[in-house]
Amino acid sequence: MKTAISVPDDLYRQIEQYAKEHKYSRSEVFVTAVKEFLERLKSQQLLHDINEAHAAIEASEDTTLRKRALRHYAKNVLKETY
Repeated sequence: MKTAISVPDDLYRQIEQYAKEHKYSRSEVFVTAVKEFLERLKSQQLLHDINEAHAAIEASEDTTLRKRALRHYAKNVLKETY
């Protein structure tokens, strides 16, 4: 699909230079940039969702289980003593 966009002159020159140096078309540069931008947005949303999930109040059983798991990991994997 074709579309028309407006970009500042200095950015256009940078895109042209990059495309020429790397033997890409301008379209390839724009498509790659947009794909990376959309992937970054998805990653940011995932991080936000994970942080929201971890921000929820932890039940006391979960706290106990988490602490036991951390002690087990430290003792058996990291070989630390408690």
